[in-house]
Amino acid sequence: MTDDMSKGTLPGLPAPAPPGTSALPEGTYDGAVVLVTGGGTGLGKAIAAEFARLGADLVIASRKEERLKAARDELAGLGGRVTAVPCDIRDPDRVAEVFDAAQEAYGLPDVLVNNAAANFPVPAEDMSPNAWRSVVDITLTGTFFMTREFARRHLAAGTPGSVINIGASYAWTGGPGFAHSAAAKAGVQSLVESLAVEWGPYGVQVNGLVPGLMPHEDMTADIRGNLDRATPSRMHESADRQRELGSRQPALRVGAPRELGWAATFLASPYARFITGHTLVVDGANWQRRGLVSPEVVTVREQMGRGPFEG
Repeated sequence: MTDDMSKGTLPGLPAPAPPGTSALPEGTYDGAVVLVTGGGTGLGKAIAAEFARLGADLVIASRKEERLKAARDELAGLGGRVTAVPCDIRDPDRVAEVFDAAQEAYGLPDVLVNNAAANFPVPAEDMSPNAWRSVVDITLTGTFFMTREFARRHLAAGTPGSVINIGASYAWTGGPGFAHSAAAKAGVQSLVESLAVEWGPYGVQVNGLVPGLMPHEDMTADIRGNLDRATPSRMHESADRQRELGSRQPALRVGAPRELGWAATFLASPYARFITGHTLVVDGANWQRRGLVSPEVVTVREQMGRGPFEG
């Protein structure tokens, strides 16, 4: 292999298995109840779908009722039962109501996936107190309220359970332009490690799952804008854009949302019972990427096309 070999001739990591397949036995989650926050869209819906394919009854929760109904109908087509419950996870009373609804429909959830979060890019000096509170309250405080309610009910019942917190790699590295989200995700990562020790004796697992770049139709306008800036204006076709984005990853491809779902179904499965307090990163090694020469420093304000800070 020569040093000047172009990326187009390198294989990268293999493509994922086809949609609808699974490494776990059919019926792995028969009789299980899985609660997914932020399950009405994007990666949350993709995670819920993989649990449904394996037989789980689903409860999906989100603040946006209109998206919940569409997701419920789509997920029900995979064969399992699905209940959609509107919820603002920042409110512990509403959180309790979600669990009450789940228990009334199917029983106490066996698995909780904390996927709901809030995020948008902003220079830290421009961030308002409300922006900070909104992101931290949803991403960190809401995750804690959901996890606490799940654990309290299992501890009271004397039953085992599994929690999966969706994290972000900038919990370890910091996230310039996303200081609020990075701080919140660092807290979520700490919860994984703290609560796994506290609740392990009671049979409750707590793990983390970090996605890489996995484009999907429900990405926010902010994220789409970032991807648009990362690809040439001529890249109109989805396949072309994915190839261009993939060329910027060590895997030479982007991830598929179902790959995150497969990881989640494994972590909560009977085949991962001795794994707890761990965070699994599914990003093709992108977060560990470093160049031999440091790139030129471009401020966050410049990257966002903002002028000088004026106070």
